[in-house]
Amino acid sequence: MAPEESAGTARLLQSFERRFLAARTLRSFPWQSLEEKLRTSSDSELLLDILQKTVKHPVCIRHPPSVKYTQSFLLELIKKHEVVHAEPLDELYEALAEVLTTEEPTQCHRSYVLPSGDSVTLSESTAIVSHGTTGLVTWDAALYLAEWAMENPAAFRHRTVLELGSGAGLTGVVICKTCHPRAYTFSDCHSRVLEQLRGNVLLNGLPLEPEATADSESPLVTVAQLDWDEATVPQLSAFQPDVVIAAGLSWGFTATTMLGDLPVSVYTSLPGSRPQAFRGHRKRLTTSGTRTVSLREGRVVRPPKALRPLSELTSCPLQLTG
Repeated sequence: MAPEESAGTARLLQSFERRFLAARTLRSFPWQSLEEKLRTSSDSELLLDILQKTVKHPVCIRHPPSVKYTQSFLLELIKKHEVVHAEPLDELYEALAEVLTTEEPTQCHRSYVLPSGDSVTLSESTAIVSHGTTGLVTWDAALYLAEWAMENPAAFRHRTVLELGSGAGLTGVVICKTCHPRAYTFSDCHSRVLEQLRGNVLLNGLPLEPEATADSESPLVTVAQLDWDEATVPQLSAFQPDVVIAAGLSWGFTATTMLGDLPVSVYTSLPGSRPQAFRGHRKRLTTSGTRTVSLREGRVVRPPKALRPLSELTSCPLQLTG
């Protein structure tokens, strides 16, 4: 295989691997590129490699994605194979048979590969709404904010961070693993979300207080119950944050006003948009529309970069958009 062709195959395999681990939408996969490569190949080695990089990936064996998602992926893979090759590929059908006999649990996993090669794995609900909340799944706003954090680690390095509405915990785990904060508090108001959050923090090797030690390389990590829309200035101040972050929250007047009274940097993101950065301290945060937070007075202290889908980026391999 020529070097250019080999490099193209490696990129294709990486694209399938990272999208599958993160359970991105099937339409986001490079199916057309796969079909083109299959038409120029006389064997099924590439499909077997994709199978090993996805369904048979060691991470997926330990922390399986949704059964329904895996089934849909395998059916699409089989369809692409049958378009080009007449002979069935036994390994694909055996993998599908195994999935078809597996019962869908209430929890599944998504995994994201960091630039270091390390991965972040989260246990999530298989339903968008579960236990009366939408906080048991990862939303795109958390992915965008995680990407921005990796591109701007200085915003969090050696600082105390409070995250409002942490949900499944992706943004916080990424920041703890890549941005070296001094301390990090995950928070949410729903008891089931908090239970899942604690599990995901421990799943990713982050010790929770009081198990964490002062000389540990990991930040001091806490999971706290906090209603971001009803929190008072004394409640927020008790966490002694230097930075407050939030992804995809619908903030009411109370929360935005309280944050405006704190001398902290505030970072927030919404699905499909760039994260925004603000500075509080005797300035009033106000809502613009129903979901965007902006400052009526004051200045943006760290102009954020415009975000592109991470499929277009080479330095940040998290998969954000489908």
